[in-house]
Amino acid sequence: MQTIQNINNTIQNNLAVMVYFSAPTCNVCHALKPKLLEALEQNFKEFRIESVDISVEEDIAPHFGVFSIPTVLIFLDGKEFLRKSRHMSVHEVINEIKRPYEIMTS
Repeated sequence: MQTIQNINNTIQNNLAVMVYFSAPTCNVCHALKPKLLEALEQNFKEFRIESVDISVEEDIAPHFGVFSIPTVLIFLDGKEFLRKSRHMSVHEVINEIKRPYEIMTS
């Protein structure tokens, strides 16, 4: 089970973290997630991924200011770097992460 503390620990203890907010009733969430995970694995070796089902862990989304799904939060070096909600493409997310990630890991 996810908790705010667990997610915060992951964010603080890893160079790059994606927190993916979704729900079982969200078809877009289910279509997007595998594509996004695959793209992250192919492009960024050190990414940690946390998935939050907002229908189960109801307190986590508001804590992070997430009020629509799917929402992706990207944290680099413990700080929120990118926030995308609803209409996003995998390509768009990867492109926005690529340069800062390469700078951090080089």
